[in-house]
Amino acid sequence: MTSDQIARIIYLAVIACVVGLSLVLQNRRNLPKLAQHGAIWGLIFVGMMAGYGLWADIRTAGNATPRQIDATTLAIPMGSDGHFHVRAKVNGVEIGFLVDTGASDIVLTRADAQRLGYDLGRLAFLGSSATANGTVRTARVRLDRIEVGGFANDGVQALVNDGQLDTSLLGMSYLRLFSNIEIAGNELRLSR
Repeated sequence: MTSDQIARIIYLAVIACVVGLSLVLQNRRNLPKLAQHGAIWGLIFVGMMAGYGLWADIRTAGNATPRQIDATTLAIPMGSDGHFHVRAKVNGVEIGFLVDTGASDIVLTRADAQRLGYDLGRLAFLGSSATANGTVRTARVRLDRIEVGGFANDGVQALVNDGQLDTSLLGMSYLRLFSNIEIAGNELRLSR
């Protein structure tokens, strides 16, 4: 924590103490009611902080399981954020992906790569990719198996991103395995 942040916390704590003390002094005849209102506001504050802390988990909880329309077509519903999210099994581990036609490859976050058993210290980050956040180092890996819906592919190449990336990306190297990609209403349909 920086000294600026510590100073702000102290400043806010002093203001909170002054406001709290003034409320107690003004309502000293009605302390039980004041305590009840304080507890309610405290619970609201704790709930808001918990929601803020869990926002990333709440946001990605909507990662959809694709629905198989027929033997050749998957439908992935659009998420509330307007993007297509999907849960896929990679080497037997469930990973959340953002379907990204702007990404050339399947790109794993560092955290997802670790969950898949890759030792980040042993990966050779020799490649680079241009991203919205600038150029990042990448390491090429081979996924033994990736399963999206009822479709499975073996020996698929992917990249591990050495930069800041919140969600793994299901890019064009995977999407090209399908013969047709279309958006129909609020669904992304992938056909073989």
